[in-house]
Amino acid sequence: MSVSSQTALLLRTTAFWTRSIALIQWIDRWTDRTGHLVMLTFIPMILGAVYEVIARYVFNSPTSWSTDVTFMANGTMFMLGGAYALMKGAHVRTDIFWDKFSERTKGRIDLITYLLFFLPTMALIFAISFGDALRAFDIQERSNAGLWQPILWPFRAVIPLTALLLFMQGLSEGLKSYWAVLTNEPYITHEKIEI
Repeated sequence: MSVSSQTALLLRTTAFWTRSIALIQWIDRWTDRTGHLVMLTFIPMILGAVYEVIARYVFNSPTSWSTDVTFMANGTMFMLGGAYALMKGAHVRTDIFWDKFSERTKGRIDLITYLLFFLPTMALIFAISFGDALRAFDIQERSNAGLWQPILWPFRAVIPLTALLLFMQGLSEGLKSYWAVLTNEPYITHEKIEI
């Protein structure tokens, strides 16, 4: 057993890491479930677009609501899918440099980034956007993108919810980074996503 493996084994038995591992696993399960639920927004987006094409080109009767439905479903999927993408390691990195770093160095960079930039930014976005969503609810703000003009507060509420989900996943990723700093091993290895 290597020194880092012994360190990892020792850390797993401490009270702090026992609680931290439980928190990481809970957050990751939550993010995985919400990520799969968010994928369901594909359904109204695709159905709305298909219905619009058929109504417009087959029956010569375009809808007043399709633009808003597809726009809101796409925006919701994009925003709420951010935490799932973070958990899966799907966000962009400069791999030309990143792959050459040790796990400990990667952990240090990530830990500092999460603590100084990511978590405070998500907290600030949540605080600002929560007030905006409440205001949209109070005034019953409506979309002006099309003739349908649906209320916007559910769509505006996606922003603070996204910030909350990203904050939670950022906590999990920060703890994983701290693990890498202490052990020089990744807590979890992400699949390599190539585009």
